[in-house]
Amino acid sequence: MGAMFDSIKEDIEAFRRNDPAATSTFSILVNSPGMRAIWAYRRHHKLWLAGHTFLARWLSNRARKKFGVEIHPAATIGRRFVIDHGMGIVIGETTVIGDDCMLYQGATLGGTGKETGKRHPTLGNHVVVGVGASVLGSVTIGDWAKVGGGAVVVKDVPPRCTVVGVPGHVTTNCGVRVRRAADDLGERVGPETSSHRQYLPDPIDQTITILEARIAQLERQLREVEGARVEEDRSDADL
Repeated sequence: MGAMFDSIKEDIEAFRRNDPAATSTFSILVNSPGMRAIWAYRRHHKLWLAGHTFLARWLSNRARKKFGVEIHPAATIGRRFVIDHGMGIVIGETTVIGDDCMLYQGATLGGTGKETGKRHPTLGNHVVVGVGASVLGSVTIGDWAKVGGGAVVVKDVPPRCTVVGVPGHVTTNCGVRVRRAADDLGERVGPETSSHRQYLPDPIDQTITILEARIAQLERQLREVEGARVEEDRSDADL
């Protein structure tokens, strides 16, 4: 019983740290559907572990209708988990979430439909997933990483990195800006076989890369023209 109350206290303190609208404990208890969805999940998870899988699923579906948050009772979620404005959040069956993580509205931790076994993401500690972001498949998001709003992440993200875009790509690593190589502009999804390849191209990065290559080519041509003109001027001067 003491451990349960300690867990509730931790959750309330985590909400107060991360949600400016959480002005009091009473307000959190009454007006935070994300908090109530988490507590409902913890009850359902205990039922799932005890073998009452049908009951756990039935109750979780009722909680989804009530709070607008779908958390599979088999998912594994750590301590001090925060759901801010939780409407539309989906957390899949084999998802693993570490401690002190935070999800915003519309975030999806789902599968790609092509995997079996561990088919949902693993989030480390202190991970933040932004508004409307999707983390798909059995990928790992490292500790202290941030997933930007609207991003679609289909491959692993190193610790302390920020990932944005569709498909998601790392833009900062430990606060340092990162530029992607040209080979990474098409993200492969699904089985890596010659007969089954899917790509999620990033048209913006592809366009920038093409423009950078064209500018470099024009600069080389300009230097060649200028060099030829200098040689021609020298020849005229000698005459």
